[in-house]
Amino acid sequence: MELSITNPIVLAAVTVGGSGLVCGALLAIASKFFAVKEDPRIEKAQDLLPGANCGGCGFAGCADYAKAVVVENAEINLCTPGGNAVLKSLAKLLNKDATAANRKVALVACNGSDEHAQRKFLYNGIADCFAAHATGGGDKKCPYGCLGYGSCARVCPTGAIEITDGRLAIVHPELCISCGACVKTCPRHLITLIPETATIHVLCSSKDKGPVVKKYCKVGCIGCTLCTKQVENKEISMDGTLATVDYTKPFDGSKAIEKCPMNTIVERRMTSAREELGQLELAE
Repeated sequence: MELSITNPIVLAAVTVGGSGLVCGALLAIASKFFAVKEDPRIEKAQDLLPGANCGGCGFAGCADYAKAVVVENAEINLCTPGGNAVLKSLAKLLNKDATAANRKVALVACNGSDEHAQRKFLYNGIADCFAAHATGGGDKKCPYGCLGYGSCARVCPTGAIEITDGRLAIVHPELCISCGACVKTCPRHLITLIPETATIHVLCSSKDKGPVVKKYCKVGCIGCTLCTKQVENKEISMDGTLATVDYTKPFDGSKAIEKCPMNTIVERRMTSAREELGQLELAE
């Protein structure tokens, strides 16, 4: 077979190949002249971040957050895992004031361990809160209580959540980076992020009436409203039959704790949840 430029097959190959080379050259030229130069501080800011990609800052990951602080003027104090070290480094890089944000930590609004709360049947399925919740509404008689199968603990990137022997999730605040992964994971929406400085907590999420709560839990809120009478500025108020704390108002809750007939309200300084549960003897 004669390979000549007049050969249709050769002509087609040359045409296609030549067109590809021309298009490639044009694209290379265009990429050079029309390229958008990225601020070099973005890469530097990303290098300063811990690389956890936890999403606690509100962005998809460290790369997005680095771009946001440089290009979109986002706050530089949103990286909880990085702490003050990252904050100071970003402040120096971007010539901004290093003002620390109020740190938040996760809190499980339930104190119904197996010692306090009843189970309605023996669950023998997958050790997962979603699976347990989907099985007859969960094996706990309280439809609002912690199931204790560890879904929140498994998604925690720092191991800040522990499942106790009484099948209750507790948070170790000193390890919490406030990423919010546990908040999204709990099928019963028991976990919230609260200020680290908060000390008074209502460890219950039940919206049932008092007589019903008493049937399944020894430490559940019965909606008696006695706690609300012990505060002056509505630091504790009622959400239906459930007492709730306004974490924007610091206050002395000792009287509310004393008057609570179910011991639902507790004082827990967000430094170690183990201390309140008597599982860790802290040094003075």
